[in-house]
Amino acid sequence: MRKRTPDIRIKRVYDPPEEQDGARVLVDRLWPRGLSKEAVALSLWLKDVAPSPELRAGFCHDPRHWEEFRRRYFAELAGNGGEALSQLLALAQNGPVTLLYAARDTEHNNAVALASYLSDSIKGTKS
Repeated sequence: MRKRTPDIRIKRVYDPPEEQDGARVLVDRLWPRGLSKEAVALSLWLKDVAPSPELRAGFCHDPRHWEEFRRRYFAELAGNGGEALSQLLALAQNGPVTLLYAARDTEHNNAVALASYLSDSIKGTKS
């Protein structure tokens, strides 16, 4: 039996939950302001895959620092994200997984970088 290709999606946590989201996984270290756990409709909160506070503070969602952020974040994931990353990939083997993030920037955030890292891991390549 062939394994299905993981279906990993990205969504801002402030957007309403939808049935097609599948497993909804918050990948931020901090709880999003102004939202209740019921409103978020979480399947899982994986703080361990969020960037370190130092990395997050240094990046400040500045697109000029995006490539450096990705490089350092990927190094953090490779160093200490093993179990949490395996958990994410296992969830994605069973259906869609939506990575939830709170940042306003929809293109330069940890969920976008994490999805890229997971995709590269599945393909066996490095970004």
